Amino acid sequence: MHTELITLEGHIIDSLTLSKVLDILVASGVDYEIRSFRIGKSHDETSHAEILVIAPDEQSLQRALHEVQQHGAVISQEDATLQPAPQDGVFPEGFYSTTNLETFVRIEGTWIPVERIEMDCGIRVTRTESGWRAECVPLHWARKGDLFVVGSAGVRVTPLPRREAESVFHFMGSEVSIEKPKTRIVQAVARAVRETKLKGQKVLFVGGPAIVHTGAAPYLERMIRAGWIDVLFAGNALATHDIERALYGTSLGVALETGVPETHGHEHHLRAINTIRAAGGIRQAVEKGILKSGIMHACVVAGVKVVLAGSIRDDGPLPDVITDTVQAQDAMREAIQGVGLALMVATTLHSIATGNLLPASVTTFCIDANADTVIKLTDRGSHQAFGIVTDCAFFLKELATQLCGEA
Repeated sequence: MHTELITLEGHIIDSLTLSKVLDILVASGVDYEIRSFRIGKSHDETSHAEILVIAPDEQSLQRALHEVQQHGAVISQEDATLQPAPQDGVFPEGFYSTTNLETFVRIEGTWIPVERIEMDCGIRVTRTESGWRAECVPLHWARKGDLFVVGSAGVRVTPLPRREAESVFHFMGSEVSIEKPKTRIVQAVARAVRETKLKGQKVLFVGGPAIVHTGAAPYLERMIRAGWIDVLFAGNALATHDIERALYGTSLGVALETGVPETHGHEHHLRAINTIRAAGGIRQAVEKGILKSGIMHACVVAGVKVVLAGSIRDDGPLPDVITDTVQAQDAMREAIQGVGLALMVATTLHSIATGNLLPASVTTFCIDANADTVIKLTDRGSHQAFGIVTDCAFFLKELATQLCGEA
């Protein structure tokens, strides 16, 4: 038999962590013995449990340990095992695959925090003049000879804090549904945005082209000009149709004021792209007085960091769009440093991509008229995300009113 002693510490009873861990062990086909158990006697006092995991083989043991580790289980008190990368862009066999939860690795008896944590990466460990350093890196950052954590021993993961039952965020964090008090939820989001800014952290906005199509762009523009948004992620479509709106008053050739398609309006988005390409880029178009309004104009004027990540279906694209997906990922990784809150509005692919990069400590709101978008985000590991199923125009109008006052 193969065994390992794991430790749970914290509010493991009222948060249901203990029951989740035991359920995982049973579902994984392993046995367990609770060796010691101390229950906290007050709201502030933590509980402690030591559980011996017993498995028929090493593979079953490691699979079970990796699962329970994501709920805060500490696997032994040994140092992490380090092995070198065999070649550039390749992790060593058996590498530890990260979650987006706060993570520590034990090196020479000391727990080292893992920097730039995100899901589905490896942990690279290096010795510096000031001591050991651990950082989360994607596959393409690995270089031959770099030391990576292998296996689960010597890794500690901090689970998400419990949500208080009386909190609006606890209510929002339940099953996805359209039957929730939208105005109260938007008020809570506005409060969270204010608190994030007061902490000196950045607010990230991830948006899709429906923001322009539905006529909601002016509300986002107001918030950008008022200084509430620090970073913007989008694709070629949002930027293109925003610029089309600024130059022609249309989106996808439809006049936004009347809702009537214009003659040859289907050409407007391509003509808008051509105009920006001729100017040399979005910033240059603003500086030359060609682009005088819109979301992109507001971002340039307000100094908002913009990352536009392209896709295979893009027209043009705009010269500011990053067409190499790996480069786009790295640009997004750099831009999210210092972000404390993310608003993801009306975009499935960019929301999921951004969610994969964000640490679980970043408060994340996913707003979409389609409940499937919210569900997909949480299904892919962004369990810190709060889902709001509503029309993006309603949400942005209400949020702009909360943050900027009546127009």
